[in-house]
Amino acid sequence: MTQVGQDTLGTRSTLTVGGKDYAYYSLKKAAAKLGDISRLPFSMKVLLENLLRFEDGGFTVSTDHVKAVIDWQKNPKESAEEIQYRPARVLLQDFTGVPCVVDLAAMRDAIAKLGGDTSKINPLVPVNLVIDHSVMVDEFGHPKAFQENVEIEYHRNMERYDFLKWGSKSLNNFYAVPPGTGICHQVNLENIAKTVWTSQDQSGATVAYPDTCVGTDSHTTMINGLGVLGWGVGGIEAEAAMLGQPVSMLIPEVVGFKLTGALREGVTATDLVLTCTNLLRKHGVVGRFVEYYGPGLASLSLADRATLANMAPEYGATCGFFGIDDKTLDYLRLTGREESQIALVEAYAKEQGFWIDPAATDPIFSSTLELDMGTVVPSLAGPKRPQDRVNLEDVDDVFAKDMAETYKKTNARVPVEGKDFDIGDGDVMIAAITSCTNTSNPGVLVAAGLVAKKADELGLKPKPWVKTSLAPGSQVVTDYLIKAGLQSHLDNIGFNLVGYGCTTCIGNSGPLAEPISKAINDNGLVAAAVISGNRNFEGRVSPDVRANFLASPPLVVAYALKGTVIDDFVTTPIGTGKDGQDVFLKDIWPTNLEVAETMNACVTREMFQARYADVYKGDEHWQAINVTGSETYQWRAGSTYVANPPYFEGMSMTPAPVQDIIEAKPLLILGDSITTDHISPAGNIKADSPAGQWLMEHQVAKADFNSYGARRGHHEVMMRGTFANIRIKNEMVPGIEGGMSKYNGEVMPVYDAAMKHKADGTPMVVVAGKEYGTGSSRDWAAKGTNLLGVRAVIVESFERIHRSNLVGMGVLPLQFKDGETRETLGLDGDCTYTIKGVASLTPRQDVTVEVTRKDGSQFSFTALCRIDTANEVEYFMNGGILHYVLRKLAA
Repeated sequence: MTQVGQDTLGTRSTLTVGGKDYAYYSLKKAAAKLGDISRLPFSMKVLLENLLRFEDGGFTVSTDHVKAVIDWQKNPKESAEEIQYRPARVLLQDFTGVPCVVDLAAMRDAIAKLGGDTSKINPLVPVNLVIDHSVMVDEFGHPKAFQENVEIEYHRNMERYDFLKWGSKSLNNFYAVPPGTGICHQVNLENIAKTVWTSQDQSGATVAYPDTCVGTDSHTTMINGLGVLGWGVGGIEAEAAMLGQPVSMLIPEVVGFKLTGALREGVTATDLVLTCTNLLRKHGVVGRFVEYYGPGLASLSLADRATLANMAPEYGATCGFFGIDDKTLDYLRLTGREESQIALVEAYAKEQGFWIDPAATDPIFSSTLELDMGTVVPSLAGPKRPQDRVNLEDVDDVFAKDMAETYKKTNARVPVEGKDFDIGDGDVMIAAITSCTNTSNPGVLVAAGLVAKKADELGLKPKPWVKTSLAPGSQVVTDYLIKAGLQSHLDNIGFNLVGYGCTTCIGNSGPLAEPISKAINDNGLVAAAVISGNRNFEGRVSPDVRANFLASPPLVVAYALKGTVIDDFVTTPIGTGKDGQDVFLKDIWPTNLEVAETMNACVTREMFQARYADVYKGDEHWQAINVTGSETYQWRAGSTYVANPPYFEGMSMTPAPVQDIIEAKPLLILGDSITTDHISPAGNIKADSPAGQWLMEHQVAKADFNSYGARRGHHEVMMRGTFANIRIKNEMVPGIEGGMSKYNGEVMPVYDAAMKHKADGTPMVVVAGKEYGTGSSRDWAAKGTNLLGVRAVIVESFERIHRSNLVGMGVLPLQFKDGETRETLGLDGDCTYTIKGVASLTPRQDVTVEVTRKDGSQFSFTALCRIDTANEVEYFMNGGILHYVLRKLAA
C-alpha cells in the first residue's frame, strides 16, 4: 500500500485506460495553478510529480517545494531548496545487498534492545535483490565452464546465499533473484521495471505514477534509458529509503545533451557512449542530471539509450535520462510486458507530458552540449580511467605513453614455464565480454558473434596467453546467440559461456594461469586487458594486469585474436588465416545491415517471456537451500562471511553529543581520482594483507579467501580491507604502492596504523585531491573509513555518492576552498589537524581547520562543510543515517 499526501493543490485526477480507472496526480493541474511547465525537462517533471503525490502540508513536502521545482525554469541552476524525494522501489545486488540485509538484521536486534517493535524494520517499498556479483571466471574456454563456475560459486558463497534467502523469507517486500539469472540492471530493464508503476493507496484506489528507483549499484542509472528515473546510492541510504525515509536532495542542475545525426557504418553504441563519457566529463556534470534530447534519439534503439544511461557514473552525473516514445513501447513489448501495462505507459506519458514530441520546443536546461553522432569513430577507453577515450588506431601510442614509467618498449619477450609460447609488454592477458553496459545490448553482442563467425571460418584462434570469457547480462542473450547460430563460433574461438553476472568488470576475472602470472610478475611485464565493461580503474580487473581498456564486444573478440595492444590495430593484421593469408580487422567486421538482419531474425518476445516466467525460482542449487524465516537472525559464531556489525553497540535513544576533532593525525594523504575501489577494493584478498592474515587466523585457507566484495557481510574483513588496494599511493610513504601508512614514523599497513591511533585515543583524517570517491556506490568505502576511526575527509572535490555515504556514516566531509590544495598548503604526514564547531554545524557552512606542523608552527585554512542539507545535519548528529532512522522508528 502506498502512502499519499494531502493534495493541497487539488491535482488528484482519474485516468481511464482499457476500461480501468487509475488515480494520478496531474501535472497539468499543477501548472494551471503555479505556472507553465511545458519546457521543464522530463527528469524534473518526475521530481515534480513525486512532490505533488507526497505533499503533506509541509511536514516533509509543501506546496512551496512544488513551486520551487516549477520556478527552477527561471534560474535553472542548482537550487538551495532542499526537497524530499521518495523513489517507488529499491534495487540491490548481492555485494551491496548482503551488508544491507546484515544492517537490517542488526537494526532488528538494536530496536528490540531499545524497546521498539522489530516488525518496524521492514521495507515499506518493493526491494529486488539480484545475485549477480559473485560468479568468478575460474573456468573458461571450454564447454563445461559455465556449469563448473556455478558449482564453485555455490561452494564459495553458500553461507551468504543462505543468509539472503533468510532475508527473502523474513523481510516484507523483499524479493531475491537467484544466481545465474543475469545482471541486476539487465533484469531491471528486461523484467522488473514498468516505466509507470501502480499500487493501492489507503482508499483502495489504484494510483499510477512514474516508475522510479534507487539502487545500491552505481549503474542503476541504466534504467533511465527506459524513462525510469533511477540512480545509485550507498547501501545505508538505500536502507533508509526502504524504511520510509525520503531521499533528501537539493533541486539539481539538468544538463541537456543534444544528439543529432546517426552512427556511421561500423560504429557501435559502445563507441558512442565512450565518446559521450569523455565529452560529459570535460563539461563537468558531477551531481547533475543529464537529459538526452534532439533528433538523433530517433536513430537510437532502446538498448543504445540504456547503454548511454548506464555510463552516467563514469561521466559523473546522477543520471542520464530519456523521455518516453514508441521505442520505449516497442521495447516493453519485445521483453514480454503485458499489453495492458504498455497501454498505461503510453496513455500516462502522453497525459502527463513525458512523451517525446519532436515538434516541441527544446526544454530549458542549466547548460547544454551537442554531438553529431555521425562524427563518432571506433573507440576504446583507458588504460586507467573510463573517461579517457582513445581512437582505435591510437591505442598502441597511448599504451606506450601512459605506461612509460614501467613499459620501456624493449620488445623483450619472456618464456612461460611449461608452455610453448612467450609473452611481453602489452600482451592482452584478458579479453572479456562482460558487464551491464554492453551485455544489455543485442546490437553489440550480435556484432561480437558475427566477428567470431567470420574469424572462425577463416581459421583464426585467440593467442594462447589470452583468457577469454563471455558473461552475458541475461539468459536471453544465450537464446538469441544460439538461434542465430553464433554461439558455436564464439565457442570455437574461446568465448564460451562462463556465467550470467558481472564477472571481469568488477574484478571477478579469476586468476590467470600460474605460469603466466609468474612470468608477468617475475619480469615486471606491463600486461593488458580489453573488456566490454565500464570500469578500468587501477587494481580492479586483475592484480596481474596494469593496462585496462574498455571496448565494444566485437573489439574484445578482435583483440583476443591479435593478442596485443602495442601494434596499430587498423593497419596491421590481427592474425593469419588457414590459407596462410593475413587477416585484417576489416575482413571480419560485420556491416550494420548484417547486425540488424540477424537481430530481427533471432531476438523474440517469446524468449523473454520464457526466461522470466518464474524469475525467483532459481536452479536446483538455490531450491535446495532450506531456510526458515524469523523475526531476528541467529548470528553464527565463527562465521567469516556474516557478522553482527558494531554500529549500534551501546546505542541509546538520545544521541551522544558530537565532539570536536582535536589534534587528529592523518591516516592517508592521497592524490586525485581516488576511487571507491582504492578505498574499499572488491577483488582479490592478498595472503599477506591484514584481511588475509585475519582469515588465516580463522582457519580459512587461501584458496577459500573469495573476494572483498563477497565478504562485505563481515566488518572484521572489511575494516582490514579499507584502503588496502594494491595500487593506492599514500603520499605519507613515498615510493610505496599499496595500502600502507605510518605510525610514529614506522611504516605499516593502514589498518595496523589506524588501530594504534585508536588505541591512543587519537582521531584521524584523510586528505586528498580532486574527484575523491569516484566509481562504485560502495557503502563500505564509508563504513570502513568510519570503523578505522577517521573523523573527517578533506579533499578538493567529492563524487556525489561517496560524499553522501560519508555523511551517512557520521564522517565529516570537508572541501578545500579558493583553489587551495594539500600541496599549496603544504599538508604532510607530520601535521595534526583540529576542527572545532563540529557540534553546531549547518549545511554547507565554512569551517576553520587549525594545523600544527612538526616544528610546532601553526596556521589555519577555511574549508567548506559538504553536509549539504538540513536532513544530512540530523543524520550526522545522530552518528549516521541508520542511527537516525532507528531512533525514529523506536520512538
